[in-house]
Amino acid sequence: MAKVRIGIQTGQDGQEWADLLDFWRFVDTETAFDSVWTIDHYVPPTPGQDPNGPCLEGWTTLAAGAQATERLRLGCLVTGVTYRHPSVLAKMAATVDHISNGRLEFGLGAAWHEQEHRFYGIPFHTLKERSDRLEEATELIRLLFDAEGPVDFEGAYYQLKQAPFSPRCVQQPHPPIIIGGGGEKRTLRTAARFADGINVIGSVDVAKHKIEVLERHCADAGRDPAELTKSVFGPLFLTDDEQRAEQMRKAMAPGMAGGDEESAARGLAIGNAEHIRGVLERFAEAGVSSFIMMSRPPYKRELYKRISEEIAVPFS
Repeated sequence: MAKVRIGIQTGQDGQEWADLLDFWRFVDTETAFDSVWTIDHYVPPTPGQDPNGPCLEGWTTLAAGAQATERLRLGCLVTGVTYRHPSVLAKMAATVDHISNGRLEFGLGAAWHEQEHRFYGIPFHTLKERSDRLEEATELIRLLFDAEGPVDFEGAYYQLKQAPFSPRCVQQPHPPIIIGGGGEKRTLRTAARFADGINVIGSVDVAKHKIEVLERHCADAGRDPAELTKSVFGPLFLTDDEQRAEQMRKAMAPGMAGGDEESAARGLAIGNAEHIRGVLERFAEAGVSSFIMMSRPPYKRELYKRISEEIAVPFS
């Protein structure tokens, strides 16, 4: 069976820190999951949620979780570049890489939550400018990570003047830079130019298409696409009730499979263990090496133990 690393995005909205910490420790010591991920939001981000509800900040949560775990890879899926200057973000990433002893996965994206920006007075630029900023920020961060001395950078949005960067990251040359998003003109081009991997959302068919687009951008950039890891963020829902699974796949078809119910049925990890293993096999055949499952509290340990034993272990 092909190897596919299985991770969990836990989120910090609606969570007490003690409960989240307890779950991370459980995942770290009692399961075969490969990674855990926070969200980069200051308010509950899901449509329909009360924005006044509690939501812990993602990177400080990540640092605390790194101190409390030993095995898991750790990341923020994904960090919106609009929220922080990229040089500050690079320092944060290096710090978490040290705290975790080299377990950081560094996810970056263009940001999308307009209301959250309005709440906190953070400029929410046009899609083009956010895409431009993501590309420029990724280039700048990589320069800092790779530098052996002070760095100068003169971009349209960000500038560095003899910027030192010490200590360097534990992982060498740096933690994997993962670009989140499937924008075919800009986001995947940025990944081809400056990143170490991509993370896209959707079914097997969607992932295959995005990887094909990435490969074309890599050819234009003179890079071997095999240098970039390919990961998918999506639902993994284990149920033996096929009627319920079919209903869920149909409900998710518009957002996860371009509205194609047949594609959703064969390419979303919703169903019994045999179905999910088959979907993950198809992801692996498409070139995907990591699957990060959407997850919401309450975190029932017996369910995650079962997913670990029936899904994660066979693919580890």
